[in-house]
Amino acid sequence: MSGTATQAAYLDTALPVNQRVEDLLGRMTLEEKAGQMFHAITFGGADVDSGTQGLIAEGFMSHFNVHQLPDARTAARWHNAMQELASRTRLGIPITVSTDPRHAFAENQGASFAAGFFSAWPEPIGMAALRDPKTVLRFADTARQEYLAVGLRAALHPTVDLATEPRWARQYSGFGQDPELTGQLAAAYLEGFQGHAVSDQSVACMTKHFPGGGPQKDGEDPHFPYGREQVYPAGKFEDHLLPFRDAIGAGTSAIMPYYGMPVGLERNGEAIEEVGFGFNRQIITGLLRRELGYDGVVCTDWGLLHDSEAFGMNLPARAWGVEHLSVEDRMVKAIEAGCDQFGGEACPEILVGLVKSGRIQNQRIDESVRRLLRVKFELGLFENRYVDEEAAVAVVGNAVFREEGLKAQSRSVVALRAAAGVLPLSSSTRVYVEGMSPEALADCVVIAPTPDDADVVIVRLDAPYEPRNDLFLEAMFHAGSLEFDAATVAHIEELARKVPVVLVVNLDRPAILTPLEPHCSALLATFGVSDEALVRVLTGEVNPEGRLPFELPRSTQAVLEAHSDEPGGTRDPLYAYGFGLGGLVVPACETDA
Repeated sequence: MSGTATQAAYLDTALPVNQRVEDLLGRMTLEEKAGQMFHAITFGGADVDSGTQGLIAEGFMSHFNVHQLPDARTAARWHNAMQELASRTRLGIPITVSTDPRHAFAENQGASFAAGFFSAWPEPIGMAALRDPKTVLRFADTARQEYLAVGLRAALHPTVDLATEPRWARQYSGFGQDPELTGQLAAAYLEGFQGHAVSDQSVACMTKHFPGGGPQKDGEDPHFPYGREQVYPAGKFEDHLLPFRDAIGAGTSAIMPYYGMPVGLERNGEAIEEVGFGFNRQIITGLLRRELGYDGVVCTDWGLLHDSEAFGMNLPARAWGVEHLSVEDRMVKAIEAGCDQFGGEACPEILVGLVKSGRIQNQRIDESVRRLLRVKFELGLFENRYVDEEAAVAVVGNAVFREEGLKAQSRSVVALRAAAGVLPLSSSTRVYVEGMSPEALADCVVIAPTPDDADVVIVRLDAPYEPRNDLFLEAMFHAGSLEFDAATVAHIEELARKVPVVLVVNLDRPAILTPLEPHCSALLATFGVSDEALVRVLTGEVNPEGRLPFELPRSTQAVLEAHSDEPGGTRDPLYAYGFGLGGLVVPACETDA
């Protein structure tokens, strides 16, 4: 049936993928090719919005990053509507729908979404606390099944940035500070999502943020102008690169360069240009393509070309080091650097104009579009673009998946301190709680109305940060000081004078626990754990197996003195990397860090 009047060769499943790609590529206009090189944001919901409809029909775009997914049935129906729109275009190129992580607890429109109707697991940093590739593989395979059910065929993860700068806001989405462990867990993650090769049962993964986004100057995030600089005072660039070597070896379908702009970086005797990695030819073509031998898709991080505005707040384009360039010049520089696709952008007409003016060659466009089309064919989207709504409802968030996620959450808890006789709780223990739902414990203990009536007080806190809200998305990134405020410290001290305190701190990044620890009879660290999963630990149903995936600094001074790129670089940490009691009932003398 190949190449007949009714069946174009690219639709012939008997042909090799490369032959199908070349046939389709040869049929495409410049405008249709340009559309493939943009990965736009769409908001999902009950209907396909008119803007997205226009990008498909008139912009020939077929890669969309979705935000809002209300429930499994609606998500599946919305996806099918997207595919129906695509099927009406001249060549019928199917849509690839991507998503940021959405199987844990962090809600950040610039990085991740809370699980909602999907099964809920620990954050990736909690997976690192477990140090168990088998659990990561099981999680990734579960997430793959749930993604497939609603039509999500591309994952904008895993994140393999190392947690070397304690103040950086993105540590919860990675696998901790150790390069080797991060690489091992990334490989398991990719196997669970993609299998041994991308196929019609895969979710194609985009590993990020190349060549490692952890060593941010002063821990600031490069989503924002004040966080654009990435520094290597300890000369540990290769440590940050190591997990990407493992991800490439595991067959990652795509790689995302980071926003960060390297400052003072030299490699092999050559100074690296001080521009964002998405514009950096030495890093993408020289290092990633040539040295590491990677020939998959390279997609920029979101918003490198245009400023954006939402809710009356601005966010400058993350064109660090090339802020002075026009949008056209930025686009040329990124393509010349080796990027195939622009994340969070939707301006194919600019690319078309650059080709027509001779600034970008057709051959260079074909090189990128060839890579992008290959993934669509490998995923089997041309043969089976639609999903079954009923199957989506049955698969996503089913009881088995939810229970496995709960168990992983409970196991990932790290016991830092556990005085004898305080935990586990018994049915007769009178418990006063703060920061969690009393109902979660109501069937297991006696709920006390005040601390004075309690045998034990349980307090759940989030790691501290400095709230910011001058720029769009800024409030969602927890940055700045790692110290709890004086009022929180005084409150814990006051409670401890009345009754033993069990303090549970959710560590989306490290916290300085030094002033709180002496007042705690038990101290637990969590990394995305629901009240229900925590109760299983507090009552002894599940043993906390976690070990710290990053060290906990003793003081702010130790953080300031440390090197941003060095794993485990703070002086005399309160709790070292890898610390964890592995249980709750131990003599107090054994709890010293």
